[in-house]
Amino acid sequence: MSFFSLAAQNLLSPMVLFFVLGTGLSLARSDLSIPGSIAKLLSLYLMMSIGFRGGAEVAHHGFSTTLVAAVAAGIALSFGIPFLAYAVLRVMTRLSPLNAASVAGHYGSISAVTLVAVMSVLTQLAVPFEGYMIAVAAAMETPAILGALLLARQTDVGSRRGELLREILLNGAVVMLLGSFVIGMVTGERGLVLLKPFLVDSFAGFLCLFLLDMGLVAGRGLRDEGHALSAGVLAFGIVMPLLGAVCAAALSPLVGLSTGGTAVLITLAASASYIAVPAAMRLALPEANAAIALTLSLGVTFPFNLMLGIPLYIAVAERIGHG
Repeated sequence: MSFFSLAAQNLLSPMVLFFVLGTGLSLARSDLSIPGSIAKLLSLYLMMSIGFRGGAEVAHHGFSTTLVAAVAAGIALSFGIPFLAYAVLRVMTRLSPLNAASVAGHYGSISAVTLVAVMSVLTQLAVPFEGYMIAVAAAMETPAILGALLLARQTDVGSRRGELLREILLNGAVVMLLGSFVIGMVTGERGLVLLKPFLVDSFAGFLCLFLLDMGLVAGRGLRDEGHALSAGVLAFGIVMPLLGAVCAAALSPLVGLSTGGTAVLITLAASASYIAVPAAMRLALPEANAAIALTLSLGVTFPFNLMLGIPLYIAVAERIGHG
């Protein structure tokens, strides 16, 4: 399927349209809102569903050398991309070295919701992918944070070191993703059949509701913090995902992933964190302007990937994947 066909199909999908609805309503200052506790529950549900199904998939197919290679590739991308992002930021923007390092860390890590989105699109297109890509995603959370700290020359965060380590290891989204993955792997097909009405059949509806909330949040960020984003910074939010995708596309033939798995790896490398890394950066680099990175990753890169990036990454994967 061509990029234009994929893009047209993706732009008219319910999940994208609900995100656009939320963004538009927020920019128009509508009073529509989803309570924080409900939004957190939706996030936990998505992580539980995708993690459990990934674990059940591994239980069905077993471990392989490709899994190990994919995890290694993910770690390499997560650690290396912040250095590329930092160099691009220093050329394209006037951000201080500290703010550039903070933003770069966000782009080395991954967006769990973008992961869910690409898996949802692949499922709709009947393109199979390796279930263990969930483990690859989890492995890509932390190396980017370490890369950002090296860039900021603040690897020694003093009294915050223990708190930072705890924040990274016990981040709610990561713990739920990995915990559900393990439970799915232990219970296998029996567990998946038992939970199918909740974790599979209801998934699309919960995803649309969550993306409506993401649209509301993104709209508020663009409305309230847009002044902090210069033209160069805004352009970076679109250029950097494409550069990350190129890095993953160049590395993926060495891993041996299927077309679907390749699309997932490229999407992970092209995404930017707006949950785990912001929490870690608050502890590690409190002097950095958190609004810049958060608004950029959620208000620019996330909608770009959701609407245009994912179809492009799938089209590229179809050309270089192993079928």
